[in-house]
Amino acid sequence: MPTSLLVVHVHVRVLPQHVDAFLQATLANASASVKEPGIARFDVCQDTEDPTRFVLVEAYRSPDAPAAHKETAHYLTWRDTVAPMMAEPRTARRYANRFPDDAGW
Repeated sequence: MPTSLLVVHVHVRVLPQHVDAFLQATLANASASVKEPGIARFDVCQDTEDPTRFVLVEAYRSPDAPAAHKETAHYLTWRDTVAPMMAEPRTARRYANRFPDDAGW
């Protein structure tokens, strides 16, 4: 199977008192991230039943793009800003895109 986009789901649970600040910092990071050439999408999703839970859906164009993303000023600012807001360590799972084809992104 040909190389496809790398899709990363980052699961985050924040402390209730930090939900608004986390969302603000995360939207700033996402807005800058989608301008990176290696990122096809960067979605921010909030759980409808538990607003302290978020999933970030990051679609990368190459295997090297996640590492490049983690070197950007906006990512480093986000990481340091939200670290004390976490209720638990964030987790991530990596997936290979299967549909739509990469051109659809």
